[in-house]
Amino acid sequence: MVCLSIGIAAAGLATAQTIQINRENKTIAISTKDEATATADIAAIAIGFEIFGSDSQTVSSEGGKVSHAILEALHKAGVEDKAIESAAQGVERNTEFSDKDTSEQRAKRQFVLTQSWEVSVSPQSAAEVIRIAIAAGANKSGAIEWRLSDRKALQAKAAGNALVKAREVAAKMAEGLNVKLSALIYASNQTPDATHNFIPQPQETFENRLVSPEMMPPPPPPPPSLEIRPQTIREEATVYAVFAIE
Repeated sequence: MVCLSIGIAAAGLATAQTIQINRENKTIAISTKDEATATADIAAIAIGFEIFGSDSQTVSSEGGKVSHAILEALHKAGVEDKAIESAAQGVERNTEFSDKDTSEQRAKRQFVLTQSWEVSVSPQSAAEVIRIAIAAGANKSGAIEWRLSDRKALQAKAAGNALVKAREVAAKMAEGLNVKLSALIYASNQTPDATHNFIPQPQETFENRLVSPEMMPPPPPPPPSLEIRPQTIREEATVYAVFAIE
């Protein structure tokens, strides 16, 4: 048996291919890697808020109002309940103060309430959903995790690309050995763990203060929606293929 290990640069990938030639069994075995890409079709948006209050009861009461307002705004925008998942929520004593805070300001910020959700929508709706949520009080929002609804199909495409490349390399090796490449005898593929691409998006921040409705100024006009583009999802696959030779 003659075994050769040859490094061959793959198109677009700095990967190596291992080639083994067995004259006794009349086979060429190749391990190669390739990739496939697709544009994300799901935007998993982090929507959340943070408010402060003088005591836990007050901040919980105000937080409930903000929470309901955000969900109501999302529902009015056409986001279904099944697309909204709770991520985190809680009330705790505030331990972070600025050195410039007066004693009165600190008294109003003794407790902090936070709540967040993961809202999954189409990439085309992402900017508007963020804008609507922020307008309703979601002052900790905007991070997006880009996903693909059919990741397995992309993995299969990457494996198919790798198999095509394996046959091309095997054909060149067979030609160099003055033998004829025949049928594919065996093939398997390994795909790396799926990694979710994350693009942090600009976050809007506001200072929250508990004030009576009479003291609140009229709301400003809604800001324009952010310009958001879906990310490209990439999958790699490694294929081990054995071809018969004549």
